[in-house]
Amino acid sequence: MAQRRHHYETAFERLLRDRRIPYVAVDEARKALLPDGAPLRLASGEGPERSLKSFDFVLYGEGSNLLAEVKGRRYVSRRARPGPGRLESWVNAEDVDSLLTWQRLFGPGFAAGFVFVYWCVEQPPDGLFEDVLEHRGRWYALRAAMVEDYARLMRVRSRRWGTVHVDGASFDGICRPLASGAGPWPPPMAPALEPLSVVA
Repeated sequence: MAQRRHHYETAFERLLRDRRIPYVAVDEARKALLPDGAPLRLASGEGPERSLKSFDFVLYGEGSNLLAEVKGRRYVSRRARPGPGRLESWVNAEDVDSLLTWQRLFGPGFAAGFVFVYWCVEQPPDGLFEDVLEHRGRWYALRAAMVEDYARLMRVRSRRWGTVHVDGASFDGICRPLASGAGPWPPPMAPALEPLSVVA
């Protein structure tokens, strides 16, 4: 089992166990693909090469398997104004590039996506989230998006920090819940994007 670094990941793992979704926690998946632990690098033809970032879990289903990257965010509901609070959807641009590349490396039968795990200061409102759990005295809610859908709609959030995000309405449109049984992840809906090339 991989070393869990954040309470967001332990909460997500608890949800997978509760719903009996088969999974493997990943610990530096790149080591299995190259001899002697040689690093994989992203090469886009522009700028310096970058290391290929690993992901967190492989979820197994009947029709498609998910390469999941967990992103922990805090959710605070709006008390002063009605309506849901803000759902942060930002990631590093290299997270997108890496997931697209992993999806290509694993090949048919595997799809990659982000699982946003929101730590809620109180029980989340009904209707905002379909996947909610209480774990170790904290409330968590999940939103998940295929990396191809995310990449198609993402915009630069901070050039300085290399982050991107999807606007709220678009994020709502591409997110989906995890199924409660086998086959937790349907095939990608958006046309495939060309991932960056990989050099050893």
